[in-house]
Amino acid sequence: MSTKYSYLKQAAASRFDTDLMSEKCGFVLEQLMELAGFSVAQSITKEYSAKKFPNVLVCVGPGNNGGDGLVAARHLSHFGYKPKLYYPKKSSKVAFYDSLLKQCVQCDIPVEKDDFSQCLVNTDLIIDAFFGFGFKPPIREPYLAALKALEGTAIPIVSVDVPSGWDVDMGPLNSEGIKPEMLVSLTAPKPCAKLFSGKYHYLGGRFVPRFMLDEYNLNLPKYPNSDQCVALHTQSQL
Repeated sequence: MSTKYSYLKQAAASRFDTDLMSEKCGFVLEQLMELAGFSVAQSITKEYSAKKFPNVLVCVGPGNNGGDGLVAARHLSHFGYKPKLYYPKKSSKVAFYDSLLKQCVQCDIPVEKDDFSQCLVNTDLIIDAFFGFGFKPPIREPYLAALKALEGTAIPIVSVDVPSGWDVDMGPLNSEGIKPEMLVSLTAPKPCAKLFSGKYHYLGGRFVPRFMLDEYNLNLPKYPNSDQCVALHTQSQL
């Protein structure tokens, strides 16, 4: 699928989230994270079936992108996948991340904090939820070593909103960087998506009020039926 659509730069994306959680929209972060994570999980089901890609490693960062990953892991578990978490550093800022982790544990999702190389064993699919549109370099440990490992893996990677380590507006910071096979943009694609060369590009975030799209002059594709995601570019391999 190919179409023209708008992009949301880093500064505008930050303002957009602030507006969503302001009095004029009334959302709270927990709602937005649940909807975003669900849309990521649903996007994955469109291209990677639980039969062919049952074992999913979710790489969880310390911020909101990581929270989206925790939500996605839980939903994938309910969808019949066998997710596991690499969660080296918990967030100290938002208490409900502990609740998201507890929900995963209650779904019998294993959690690894230290040995990333072991996490890659018997893994069919990787969800990159380390860093989102708020990322600013430099990348520090333990994420630096993990991203280096992801650069060299042959396991397909699904990046949440922004491939970790990429500049939100400019794309990869060097000639290396991770190369996801799938990108799930959230709310609106970020400019770095123009440099995404993978097979599958989806958009998630079917919750934005019409007036917000108009206010930010966003032209986005319509979501089909009751789906929480829409394909921007794809080739099916189910």
